[in-house]
Amino acid sequence: MGGITVLSSRVLNMLSTFNAIEAEQQKNHKYVEEMPASAINKEASKKDKLKVLNDYFFRNKDIYISKHNRFAAYPKHTHMFLEINYMLKGNASQVVDGNKVKLVQGDLLLLDVGAEHAIAALGEDDLLINILFRNSNINIELLKDLRRSRSVLYDFLLKSSMGENSSKQDYLIFRTAHNHKISEILDEIIEEYFRKREFSDSVIKAYLQILITNLVRDYHIADVKKNNKSQKLVIAMLAEIDKNYATISLDKVAGKYNYNKNYLSNIFKREVGKPFSKVILQKKMTQAHTLITSTTLPISRIIEAVGITNKSYFYKKYYEFYKEKPLAERQFNNNVF
Repeated sequence: MGGITVLSSRVLNMLSTFNAIEAEQQKNHKYVEEMPASAINKEASKKDKLKVLNDYFFRNKDIYISKHNRFAAYPKHTHMFLEINYMLKGNASQVVDGNKVKLVQGDLLLLDVGAEHAIAALGEDDLLINILFRNSNINIELLKDLRRSRSVLYDFLLKSSMGENSSKQDYLIFRTAHNHKISEILDEIIEEYFRKREFSDSVIKAYLQILITNLVRDYHIADVKKNNKSQKLVIAMLAEIDKNYATISLDKVAGKYNYNKNYLSNIFKREVGKPFSKVILQKKMTQAHTLITSTTLPISRIIEAVGITNKSYFYKKYYEFYKEKPLAERQFNNNVF
C-alpha cells in the first residue's frame, strides 16, 4: 500500500522527523504560517479573499517538493501552479472546491491552477507529500482530453460523474494504492528530490512526465450519478462505437439491441448532446490523429483503417478538428520528439 517501503530509510526517517513548525503546531494545535511574504500574491489574495500562492517556489527549479506540516489545519488557499498531493502514509481530509475529499495511503490528488482547497490537521502517522510544478503543457483539461481521445464513452461518463451543472473540474483523484508502478514512480521522485543527487532536477522532470502519462492511462471514473434505462442504453452504444468505430452504423446498433433506429437516434442525442454520426466521426478523427502522430503508416492506410472511403472528406474533416493538415502535423511531431 502506497509503496513506502521502496523509499530509503534515510528519506523516510527525514520525512517522519518533526521540523520546527510541526513542533510548534503540535504544542498549540494552531496553524503557523510557513510561507514567506514573497510567496504570496498580495493583489490576487485581496481580490479572491484567500491566500494565493505564486511562482516563488520555482526560482531555481521547475518542480518543488515538500512534506505537508502536521498537527494543525491548513487554511483555504489557491495557487498559480499545478500541485499533486500524494498520501505517502496515513490519511488526510480536505475540502477541494467546496467538496469533501478523503485521501488514504497511496491516493493522489491532482490540483489544477486556481483550485481552492483546505487541509484538516494531520496526525503524527500521516505523511502527505506536496509536489508543485509549473507546466503550461499540462492541465486538468488536457488530461481529460488525452483520456477521452481514446474513448468517447469516457467523455460521457466523466460528464455524468461531475453532474450536469459542473462545467469545469479543477481536480482529479487517483486511487492508486494498488498500482505498484505509480507508487514506484512517486517514490523515485521523492527519493531524487530529498537526496539532492546530481542531475536530480532533470531526472524528476522525466519521472513526472511518466507519472502523468500513467495516471491518464489508468484513470478510472467512479460514482456515475445517473443510472436510468436510457443512459444504460447510451453507454452500451458508446462502447460499441469505441470498439467498432470503423464499421459501425446506427442500423447495425438498432438491429443488435432490437430498437427502432429513430428512437435510438433521439435518445442518443438527448443523453450525449451530439448526433450518433458526429460521435462516430469524432472517434474516427481522434484515432486517425493518434496513428498520424505516433506511427509511420501512410495517410492512405490510416484513412482506410478508421473506416473512411472518401479521402477528400477525410482531409476536410481532419482540418476542421485539428486546424492542421495530417502530413504537417506528423512533421511537427517528428521535429518535437
